[in-house]
Amino acid sequence: MDIQAEMDAIGAAARAASVELASASAERKHAALIGAAQYMWEARAEVLAANARDMAYGREKGLSTAMLDRLMLDEGRIRAMVDGLRAVAEQADPVGATIAEWNVPSGLNIARVRTPIGVVGVIFESRPNVTADAGALCLKSGNAAILRGGSESFHSSSAIHAALVKGVLAAGLPAASIQLVPTRDRAAVAAMLRDTRHIDVIVPRGGRGLVGLVQAEARVPVFAHLEGICHVYIDGSAKPDMARDIALNAKTRRPGICGAAECLLIDRAFYARHGTAVLDALVAAGVEVRGEGELANLPGMVPATDGDFGHEFLDKIIAARLVDGVGGAIAHIRDYSSSHTECIIAEDSATVARFFNAVDSAILMHNASTQFADGGEFGMGAEIGIATGKLHARGPVGAEQLTSFKYLVRGQGQTRP
Repeated sequence: MDIQAEMDAIGAAARAASVELASASAERKHAALIGAAQYMWEARAEVLAANARDMAYGREKGLSTAMLDRLMLDEGRIRAMVDGLRAVAEQADPVGATIAEWNVPSGLNIARVRTPIGVVGVIFESRPNVTADAGALCLKSGNAAILRGGSESFHSSSAIHAALVKGVLAAGLPAASIQLVPTRDRAAVAAMLRDTRHIDVIVPRGGRGLVGLVQAEARVPVFAHLEGICHVYIDGSAKPDMARDIALNAKTRRPGICGAAECLLIDRAFYARHGTAVLDALVAAGVEVRGEGELANLPGMVPATDGDFGHEFLDKIIAARLVDGVGGAIAHIRDYSSSHTECIIAEDSATVARFFNAVDSAILMHNASTQFADGGEFGMGAEIGIATGKLHARGPVGAEQLTSFKYLVRGQGQTRP
């Protein structure tokens, strides 16, 4: 395969499809997504068979347990993808929505309305469900999608993509509305990063290596987060049972996702009042707790090193530190956070307000697990990723954030003196 020629052809087809998608009716896009959901459910046996091939490939490559969990599909996860497609389908169409409207002294009426970005390139690693999420959100927002999945998820992504294309075609939309790069060759990634002629934005979804590469080499604008270094801070005013339950869920529900907690900060006042119950619960759940200072000497703890703070483990490992109140927590988060998601567990409203005002991560949680840092849980149906930058898109990137805007100016014959 001539990779550059292949990617040029994919890009040109996506650009042509994006023109038609930009003016596609909400009804046609809805029909495409509902159809894709139906076709995927009907093809679930084929998707599972494809995933079995990918899982075998992943084990041969020596993927970690957490990475294999990201890769694995079962009927429940396929059902979740199907439900996500339907949820995105039922959302209001963002294209053409009026963001703001006003009149000016000249008599002109000015409206700022949402418009598709154009062509969105999505580069992801082992999670095959991104194929469905990204394809659905791009289609809903009137964008053509070029999807490049990881080598580990190659067969799973191909099976999921086939269902999406069936839905698109059944709705009378171009097959090139959602394309999947048909090769594992990494030259395809380099071609996408350089393709300013056809691709309007790149969304990388994966680990530090992938995202760092994209941010360093892309000539196309990027929506990205580098790492999910998420903190849970337990304030002195926190309820102990709630603190234990949230900390356990934030770390152990799915330790390999970007919303998993990687650092536990405990107010010294809470520790003095309630002791080691939260830490003991984590250890009992099989978590390796790397404690600093006096925490390092507790039963079941592992002494922390400087490198454990600000590290994304993506495993059942968490760094733990005592801090002096919310001020100490804020200072630590400013030094070590990747601006993804932070949680405060507290009952004192003034403390919560201070935390929310002072911490500048994309998502801040109060008395809720960081595992809720997900577009589906935010009511978006799905997400294309979590953006931690401050320009245009931030937090879970859903259909609305995959739009730009234009100004519609209406007059009655005005000329400017």
